Amino acid sequence: MIIDAKDLILGRLATVAAKQALLGEEIIIINAEKAVISGNKANIFKKYYWRDNLGYALKGPYLPKTPYMFVKRVIRGMLPYKNYRGKEALKRIKCYPGNPSNVKGEIIKNAQYSNLKKIKFVTVAEVCKHLKK
Repeated sequence: MIIDAKDLILGRLATVAAKQALLGEEIIIINAEKAVISGNKANIFKKYYWRDNLGYALKGPYLPKTPYMFVKRVIRGMLPYKNYRGKEALKRIKCYPGNPSNVKGEIIKNAQYSNLKKIKFVTVAEVCKHLKK
């Protein structure tokens, strides 16, 4: 299954990808940097900045700073990645920045940000750019 993440809510995209990967399907996510996180921009930046600064240099949590790895990390959080079934499901998920081979991906209807009542959101690329500072 090829999923185009452009304008999709990250959490809803992650649940669909995790469920399909657990069922044994290969998942490819394109345009990962264009997925959106719903909510107030300042609160989202504050939340991820706080989480990135937990612990110290040798102890996590480690947040990826590249958008496609950030998306994969969110999906990993929805999988039982510490047991065999979850590890195998995580191996079946691939995320790519942009559209490397110009393929047409599926769009998940109930995951589009236009379904939100309040249209406040931040793209994954903006969050990662803020974390790199």
